[in-house]
Amino acid sequence: MLTRLKRYLYLSHRWIGIVLCLFMAMWFVSGVVMMYIGYPKLTPMEKLGGLPGLAADHCRINLTQALAAGGQIKSPDSVRLTSVAGAPRYVFAHGKKQIAVDAETGIRIDQVTPAQALASAGSFLATARGQYLDILDEDAWTHSKALDEHRPLHRVQMDDEQATLLYISNTTGEVVRDANRSERIWNWLGAWIHWLYPFRGGALDNYAADIVIYTALAGSILSLFGIAVGLLRWRFKGRYKHGSKTPYRDGWMRWHHLLGLGFGVIAFTWILSGLFSMNPWKIFDSTAAKPNLQTYMGGEISQHYFPLSVAEALARFQEAGFQAREIEWRLLNSQGYYIAFDGLGRSRILTAQANGRVFEKLGWPELQNAAERLMGQSKVVGQRVLSEYDFYYYSRAAHTMTGHIDKRLPILRLEFTDPASTWLHLDPYTGNFSTLDAGRRLSRWLFAFLHSWDWLPLLNNRPIWDILLLAFSAGGLLISVSGIVIGWQRVKRKLSSH
Repeated sequence: MLTRLKRYLYLSHRWIGIVLCLFMAMWFVSGVVMMYIGYPKLTPMEKLGGLPGLAADHCRINLTQALAAGGQIKSPDSVRLTSVAGAPRYVFAHGKKQIAVDAETGIRIDQVTPAQALASAGSFLATARGQYLDILDEDAWTHSKALDEHRPLHRVQMDDEQATLLYISNTTGEVVRDANRSERIWNWLGAWIHWLYPFRGGALDNYAADIVIYTALAGSILSLFGIAVGLLRWRFKGRYKHGSKTPYRDGWMRWHHLLGLGFGVIAFTWILSGLFSMNPWKIFDSTAAKPNLQTYMGGEISQHYFPLSVAEALARFQEAGFQAREIEWRLLNSQGYYIAFDGLGRSRILTAQANGRVFEKLGWPELQNAAERLMGQSKVVGQRVLSEYDFYYYSRAAHTMTGHIDKRLPILRLEFTDPASTWLHLDPYTGNFSTLDAGRRLSRWLFAFLHSWDWLPLLNNRPIWDILLLAFSAGGLLISVSGIVIGWQRVKRKLSSH
């Protein structure tokens, strides 16, 4: 019985490997590329850097008028004032729906014309000229779900040194993605391969996520079987007749065995954690109640809580020496605030009252008072101010998967008693909050830690992180390449025997 099980194990490893070794090799190569060049994205810093300063005298439409022009019965979840083609524009978020209203004329933007898209791109990248290409729903550089509310997208090719490709929202007219020549070239070997994006679009689009999940699952099984085979074939006591502890005298089989013993566990954890990145079968999802935004705000965004007009607010920021490029309306404890951002991503806060003042941070008590109502009847069982990054709150480089998320310090962490053991992270610079429940904390271990080696002692000590990941990636690649050669030799023998 044991002999038969071993034979099934060897055969399973062999034939799964013949099918998957090429995928494994591509994952290791593309993973190295992604260490340094990520999938194209427009970071908040890049976006703000491409916007002009907001001019108070151009903001002729107040919030009430703009909301009426938006035509929605319910109040928006968020409101911001930005610039499109140099002109101020309100953008209202209603769930996943975006509505834009011109702040000069009060006209709702129902769709964006090619000429308007070209003007938006030209204003964003003012040092270059643009050529309008087309309008599309999705292409190789716009698979991100975050862009769904902006589709279809206008494409404009700029003639700058980086040959930047800009994507403009057909909903708001904003530039929502940029992809320069270097990003596009390297991503054919990076994220496009790593995330199996060739399966996105076309007939297989609805199955793309499942293809990634089950390919990674098969790869994990392959690696685990390989480790088992390698250990079973290794002579821990004594040696084979030819004097070695491996049964293979030389050639690719010997190298595959030795490399598997040396790097197999790392390969297994990388493939398995890649599977976890997909949140397979929703294992990290929580069924607990979501935070109640209305209780946090203490009301609905309306002119009632913002008696100071946005034009007056812009003038106040200007008087304080702060050039606002974008403004957000923030309601907290039934108190209205304007949050302004400059071209470097810095922020300032203005109380939306006639006697309002400009300041940098909200106080911890007012943040906590609002946040304690977010989770319904759940109580706060732990709180601390983070002045340094820790395992669950840290920053990554802009090109990485989470690099677009601004992780400022200090922040306030509150821990709740709800079924999901939710943590809230509260940003005093903006009043924003993020949640981290038990499922996401588990994902932090099983994906971010095991897959990207997001561990502060390594991230803070480059190039140790680079050296380790490059060395282990090379080991994983060599396992895969040797498997490809062995598999090809096996298939050739099978074919020639027939």
